[in-house]
Amino acid sequence: MENASISAERRKVRGDKERRDLMNRLKRIEGQVRGLQRMLDEDAWCPDILTQASAVNSALNSFCRVLLANHIRTCVTEDIRAGRDDTVDVLLDTLQKLMK
Repeated sequence: MENASISAERRKVRGDKERRDLMNRLKRIEGQVRGLQRMLDEDAWCPDILTQASAVNSALNSFCRVLLANHIRTCVTEDIRAGRDDTVDVLLDTLQKLMK
């Protein structure tokens, strides 16, 4: 599991806008999850909870798409230009995990 150790050692410095946009998405998702908890506490109807859970899932998938696109545009591109070909393997491993 060499790629896991490679990615654990690496860091990404994000610009203020990217960090703010990603954080705002996560905060909205967090609010949606709290809404799910409230629905369960209030004995909401199962289809309503499932609909809300689907919305949370979609929001999280959207977060991942944005983060992945930013990663490819910055980290992957920079690493390939610098001759770090192992980045492609890390990207492929990441995509494999996302597609489960």
